[in-house]
Amino acid sequence: MFSLLSVQTVEHGFPNQPSSLAFDPKLCIMAIGTKSGAVKIYGAPGVEFTGLHKETATVTQMHFLPGQGRLLSLLDDNTLHLWEIYLKDGYSHLEETRSFVLPGRPGSPPSITRVTVISLQSAGDVAYLGTEGGGVYALELPTLALLEDRTLYQDEVMQRVPEDYRCGKALGPVESLQEHPRDPTKILIGYSRGLMVLWDKSTRSASHLFLGNQQLESLAWERSGQTIVSSHSDGGYAIWSVASGSAKTLQPATSTIPYGPFPCKAINKIVWQSCDSGGHFIIFSGGMPRASYGDRHCVTILQGQALVTLDFTSRVIDFFTVYDTEVEAESDNPAALVVLVEEELVAIDLRTPGWPTIPAPYLAPLHSSAITCSYHISNVPLKLWERIISAGEHQSPRLSTANWPINGGRSLAQEPTQRGLLLTGHEDGTVRFWDASGVSLKPLYKLGTASIFQTDCDHSDSLNQSCEEEWPPFRKVGCFDPYSDDPRLGIQKIALCKYTAKMVVAGTAGQVLVMELSDEKSEHVVSVAVVDLLQDREGFTWKGHDRLPPKNGALPFAPGFQPSLLVQCMPPAALTAVTLHSEWNLVAFGTSHGFGLYDYHRRNPVLARCTLHPNDSLAMEGPLSRVKSLKKSLRQSFRRIRKSRVSGKKRVNTSSPSSKVHEANAQLAEQPGPHEVEMTPVQRRIEPRSADDSLSGVVRCLYFADTFLRDAAHHGPTMWAGTNSGSVFAYALEVPSQEKFAERSAEAVLGKEIQLMHRAPVVSIAVLDGRGNPLPEPYEVSRDLAKAPDMQGSHSVLIASEEQFKVFTLPKVSAKTKFKLTAHEGCRVRKVGLVSFASAACEDYAENGLACLTNLGDIHIFTVPGLRPQVHYDCVRKEDISGIASCVFTKHGQGFYLISPSEFERFSLSTRNITEPLCILDTSRSHDATCLGNSFALTPKLNQANGTHVVRSSDPNRSLSSIERSPEEHQASFSPTPVDSPNNSIDTPLDMTGDITAEEVKDYLTPSEETERNRRNINEDEARSPGILIK
Repeated sequence: MFSLLSVQTVEHGFPNQPSSLAFDPKLCIMAIGTKSGAVKIYGAPGVEFTGLHKETATVTQMHFLPGQGRLLSLLDDNTLHLWEIYLKDGYSHLEETRSFVLPGRPGSPPSITRVTVISLQSAGDVAYLGTEGGGVYALELPTLALLEDRTLYQDEVMQRVPEDYRCGKALGPVESLQEHPRDPTKILIGYSRGLMVLWDKSTRSASHLFLGNQQLESLAWERSGQTIVSSHSDGGYAIWSVASGSAKTLQPATSTIPYGPFPCKAINKIVWQSCDSGGHFIIFSGGMPRASYGDRHCVTILQGQALVTLDFTSRVIDFFTVYDTEVEAESDNPAALVVLVEEELVAIDLRTPGWPTIPAPYLAPLHSSAITCSYHISNVPLKLWERIISAGEHQSPRLSTANWPINGGRSLAQEPTQRGLLLTGHEDGTVRFWDASGVSLKPLYKLGTASIFQTDCDHSDSLNQSCEEEWPPFRKVGCFDPYSDDPRLGIQKIALCKYTAKMVVAGTAGQVLVMELSDEKSEHVVSVAVVDLLQDREGFTWKGHDRLPPKNGALPFAPGFQPSLLVQCMPPAALTAVTLHSEWNLVAFGTSHGFGLYDYHRRNPVLARCTLHPNDSLAMEGPLSRVKSLKKSLRQSFRRIRKSRVSGKKRVNTSSPSSKVHEANAQLAEQPGPHEVEMTPVQRRIEPRSADDSLSGVVRCLYFADTFLRDAAHHGPTMWAGTNSGSVFAYALEVPSQEKFAERSAEAVLGKEIQLMHRAPVVSIAVLDGRGNPLPEPYEVSRDLAKAPDMQGSHSVLIASEEQFKVFTLPKVSAKTKFKLTAHEGCRVRKVGLVSFASAACEDYAENGLACLTNLGDIHIFTVPGLRPQVHYDCVRKEDISGIASCVFTKHGQGFYLISPSEFERFSLSTRNITEPLCILDTSRSHDATCLGNSFALTPKLNQANGTHVVRSSDPNRSLSSIERSPEEHQASFSPTPVDSPNNSIDTPLDMTGDITAEEVKDYLTPSEETERNRRNINEDEARSPGILIK
């Protein structure tokens, strides 16, 4: 009826470490190459292609064969590669078809034939290669065959150069090759020394010599072919006239150093674009005054008297203009300037006064500030969606309304059936909202929290305001800003209720902000409440950073999410867990010291519980304890913070899976276990963790549920908390009715306290109803958006620790079933999610499963509540620790994880719910029959663009056995198997002994007689059953 799969479908964000850029003006598509050898092609939103060179080498240059859907790439190992976009099964695909290495000249060093520049002829049938040795070679396209009869060596050119210009010096490498815009038989060759030669290919003679003396960086033609502009290493550019009667030109018509007179850096690239209106554009990168602005990354736009210096926060890689390519057109009339810098892509509207930025529909720099957490919301209501978009539009009124200029190809993907929202928390205290419904990840809205606090950034606004007389006239463009004014602002956890538009944002310095979406701007006072999680515990002194002091008085807030309450945890440690229940007006939060519960409607603390063990000294240091002054170098501060985070993570995982397994195996080899211990061959012996492990008090998860905790007859609100030491606390809550919210506050009473035997950290807690389904979210049932949970049958609680999954019955808390992941697979749980898998055949049928990502990068899927393993796949490289830590599952079988600081990889576990680029590109080439790509079998998407993925593989024998069954049979196959049933899976051994003892489960709500009776029953079971190795 439905099946599972694991496929990585699309990469969201900005390519990591881009190194080259190309544009096809006929097809309106763009390519970006990276240092890891990836090639990514983009057109209209949804039109994306990804390829990866077999060699892990930097892509130094790329050039499209205009209109053909072919791309020529050059790697830094001096190999050339031809890529083709071809049609197969109704969709376009990208394949590498050929490669070529320029052969060396006999007796010459290899560097002589190192390619420095490539020029594709307008006909698209020949590519000219300039080299370090000064030679120019011709390649036939698309065969990549060397045309030796067209090779031009530097010696042949030197014979045409006047004797007084030679001076016994070589001309240097070829820096530029430009075809004559009106005469394809001529090509302009620029040498590093400064000589420019207009070479006639048909007669093999020099039509014109331009005897420049300044080191050449780049060349560009004016559209009519009568003027050349050259840029040089001294920060100047020169304009040369081609129409003069002489065959030699000694001096340029004009020469200028725009940012002189003091020494300037080289102008790396220059472009001349003409306009019907008269004033031509000169656009160039670099050229900044060396002493005062040598560290700036700039692109300058010059038109008549108007000059703007676009100031980027990262290095400029390349740029191009989108202009009129019609042969009949007399002018270029550029519409847009597209600049690729190291950390983002920026498009400038050249037809709107002021040259505003055009918002990009993709390639958003997710890492504009380092990502610290992420959170996904499925099925976002339309009203909330529109309100978020409206708030985002208020934030960027200066953006251009022009259409995105790179719009080639057509997306054939179906419109998203639901609206998906991805929220990312950042180091600078911002939360960014992204439209994750389709292939393109589009920015919707940015929420800032820094304005609520007194930080060092309060004084930076004046520094960013440029004076009108400032020279150069800098204009900050782009949104990449890696510097955080105060690392305490970093966002750690996010929770959002999509039905009430309430949100909780928790940070690094113990701050918990309760926010609400407003369509109007506001000015109000943010209430502040302080919650002491130590509860006057003696012997602990906080050695970490101070809290962020909030600003006093009424604060202005723009339309969007506005804070109404700040709950400050003390000590001000980073938040490790947070959850929100908007129907009960409660927010729960946890740190390394304990957890708290707050009634944000009544502004009243409900609960504070310290979870510290007496030996938890590390919990009192905090990640920022070594930062003595936040005003010191930000770079040094960040290095320290990140190091302490890494070391903190290492402390949490006090025993790696491999070391524990090796230790257990060694012990088993040296000394046999007791005769009464029965071990199945697949199990590993896992030793219990020490109770006084460092950071054992860290709260890992928090959860609200309406379930049976007091007795089997009465259900009510509960709150659950799980810690790093395997402790689970369950509280019964007294929540007033909606009518009485204003009269009295909620109350909490400790109901149960569970201690897992091996003290493995509790990763997740979820309550399942009588049918074994997860409980719905707040307001889902009351608004008829979900079925009411089964409150007649007995509920159970699923507790996922790093080592195993366990289902306990409620309210008795007796073991129902479990799966020992560490014992069977030798790995540890890192991320879990309850996922609804929709049937690919039946529209209204779905089953629930438990998806789990391990520290080895594998994804395992289990039935719920039976915990029977279904399939498992490779997903993330086990060495990619940050990728595993960043993973987030969606509720419908997809997921995201970071493959680089700037990119999310999206994957799907469900055949019904896949988001991938399905597109078509109409090319003008007429000889597709010879395309090598058409003979290839369609290969799976190679998700290795950044060297952090592995190709998917799955065992078909491990797929769901229930694929061919009816919905009724499916339900039966997923129902929990009784403990004593002969059909109970041997893969899920259930050993009751030692799992639940009087010491492990403390029931604070059961009458004393029933408690004593339970103890007697458990002790009798202990006497009958053998011990087990892992609990």
